[in-house]
Amino acid sequence: MKLHSSIYNWAFISLKALMCAAIILSFAGRVRAAPAHGIAMHGSPAHEPGFTGFSYVNPNAPKGGTVSFATLGSFDSLNPLIIKGVAAAGLRDFVFESLMARAYDEPFSLYGLLAQSIETPEDRSWVSFVLREEARFSDGKPVTVEDVLFSYKLLRDKGRPNHRTYYSKITAAEKIGPRTVKFTFNAEGDREMPLIMGLMPVLPRHYFSADTFEETTLKPVLGSGPYRVARVEAGKQIVYVRNPDYWGRRLAVNAGRFNFDEIRFEYYRNNDPMFQAFQKGLFQLWRESDSGRWARGYDFPAYKDGRVVREELPVSVPTGMSALVFNTRRPIFADIRVRKALILMLDFEWLNKNYYYGLYTRTQSFFDRSNLSSHGRAADARERKLLTPFADAVDPAILEGAYKLPVSDGAGRNRDNRRKALGLLKQAGYTLKGGKLVEAKSGAPFTFEILAASGAQQRLLLKFVDALRGVGIAARLRLVDSAQFQRRRQTFDFDMIQAFWYASLSPGNEQLFRWSAQSADAQGSFNYAGVRNPAVDAMIAALLAAREREDFVSAVRALDRVLLSGHYVIPLFHTRKQWVARWKSLARPAKTSLYGYRVDTWWIDRPGG
Repeated sequence: MKLHSSIYNWAFISLKALMCAAIILSFAGRVRAAPAHGIAMHGSPAHEPGFTGFSYVNPNAPKGGTVSFATLGSFDSLNPLIIKGVAAAGLRDFVFESLMARAYDEPFSLYGLLAQSIETPEDRSWVSFVLREEARFSDGKPVTVEDVLFSYKLLRDKGRPNHRTYYSKITAAEKIGPRTVKFTFNAEGDREMPLIMGLMPVLPRHYFSADTFEETTLKPVLGSGPYRVARVEAGKQIVYVRNPDYWGRRLAVNAGRFNFDEIRFEYYRNNDPMFQAFQKGLFQLWRESDSGRWARGYDFPAYKDGRVVREELPVSVPTGMSALVFNTRRPIFADIRVRKALILMLDFEWLNKNYYYGLYTRTQSFFDRSNLSSHGRAADARERKLLTPFADAVDPAILEGAYKLPVSDGAGRNRDNRRKALGLLKQAGYTLKGGKLVEAKSGAPFTFEILAASGAQQRLLLKFVDALRGVGIAARLRLVDSAQFQRRRQTFDFDMIQAFWYASLSPGNEQLFRWSAQSADAQGSFNYAGVRNPAVDAMIAALLAAREREDFVSAVRALDRVLLSGHYVIPLFHTRKQWVARWKSLARPAKTSLYGYRVDTWWIDRPGG
């Protein structure tokens, strides 16, 4: 697939805003810092030098055994770092490594992996890393500074759009010592860049070629991680085996992790056969997303006799945003009054009662379930100062924390909301004629397509289509296979889709890729809605420039308010905990991370048994 040409100019996203933010926050001193074992986005890393492992692992977890996981869909590539193709599961986690490893018991902190230390000045205008002398790729060859520089250039020029964007912010990349590499940044005010570089995958230059990197391949790839690709059956299965000579097995960041000898990912075309396979023990872990099945579907023998257990695991990060997305590039959704009208037509109360056993909570914020959410709290002084230049960008009710998504009586009629929706549609230039909504001037009918890839979405979407008929809108649902859905989503060839944006406790540069004006034209970006809003760009610039956690939280909440005020999506719902079922032979640590469970910390209770 050819990328949109604008992607190569995307290095300058919000640069002017970032520079202004840096000036407002005053010039930072360029005092050189000492090399450190880790780095936190805000404040200091929680784990001191010499720490022995993360809090959510079992350092004494037994090694051995085989585990099977399942995933929906298919794959046709073993390269997860390019936009072309669909990469197999597990490659980034088990085969490739980065300079530093993320700690999931902190909002956003990194500790040395391939690198033994990191150094960056107070203003974070550059970063340097010292590589571990013992770091090796799986073929035994050392990881060198030259490999790091090769990876940076390769991903900047030929990697996924987010990599091209991040790494284009670098003005200089140089070897400054036998095992030391330094990156200098052009985006003052972007304090996340040292961490972004710490998470850059490092590839062997003796294995990958710039000439063929953008092509999909099913040839097993080479990395420095704890596993190698052992077997591949295109679209159906990928198998990883532990590298017995893995160089990093004694590192603190790896304590209690990577406990299986063999890891298999099995692919299924739809959910029902996949759940049936889980019941038979063909794989060991099931992440439940169907409330009906969670409420009433666990009546199979292995669950009844205790071989399968269910758990509701705590999670301490924002829920993310699951939503129906308006493609505002389409003229039919360019008017905010139309979008607000359609938001009124989703009857969550009826859906939750009749389809979902009352187990879901409506998502009210892009950062719901966290203190980053603006929902239910009035903007503080910091937020108001940030938003002052954009007086029309935030709904007054959202600014004061009083806004809530429309609520129905749950009876299925939704008459009050339907009346309000028709009023908004009339203001936007539409009228009912013979029971059909048409444009008053041209007589053209209001019709659009909802694109979906999963039958699991069908019941919700068909109910929404039916509700829209109540205001004369002729929406149609189109189900396509996962490959076609991904292709059309990447090229923004849709009217409406259901999408999910993952959220963390430390939103950063990924927000540019989701919401900035430049990303609206960058094929392959996650700006599905086509958001082009100067206030959004300014709030992202502010959160990237924030030095103190309080300023950061205010900037994120301000961004949340601007996005909510744009009504770019119809928010759906979430659970308060992770629903997980597992075969009892698959064990986990007593404590979960802030981000929920992590399978790289689990183990087989009786390896070989």
